[in-house]
Amino acid sequence: MSKGTTIKDALKKWEDKNKQDPAEATDIGLQFQWPPIEKMDNTLSTTLKECQKLSLSSNMIEKISGISGMKNLRILSLARNHLKSLSGIEALSDTLEELWVSYNNIDKIKVIEGMKVLKIFYIGNNAIKDWVEFNRMAVPPSLVEVLVVGNPICENMDEDAFRREAIKRLPNIKKLDGEPVV
Repeated sequence: MSKGTTIKDALKKWEDKNKQDPAEATDIGLQFQWPPIEKMDNTLSTTLKECQKLSLSSNMIEKISGISGMKNLRILSLARNHLKSLSGIEALSDTLEELWVSYNNIDKIKVIEGMKVLKIFYIGNNAIKDWVEFNRMAVPPSLVEVLVVGNPICENMDEDAFRREAIKRLPNIKKLDGEPVV
């Protein structure tokens, strides 16, 4: 089997395609790499200091890492990877406003409690099974939009009953699973 694409190689491809230095870019898309990216590394922190939006979706990343120096990052998309945990995201607790991690294997989200400015959290189609984990989304003070559809916790209840319970548990929520909360 072929070796995965490195972050360095993906950035080189991005630079060649976009005719822009990734070190100066604010929006970087490294999704759908072939072969897929398997590992995040410190190249992200050292190279992408200006980056505000980073997409690493649709790769084969198993662990969040290498982002501690990305002090301008506001939006991070890691959807459709092989993540089992959000561990590593803590480095962005003061700046990250949107986290998109749908279609992974995440079952624990405790680290989300430390996210100070997180507004949007897409965690649909993961492995959240209980209300203990779900309730962690009530902690970030700015969180107003959540997508949780497709998690085991949603399957055990009628859709309307789940929605009522979720809204009750997330008092600041304005949008749940794509629908406005009225």
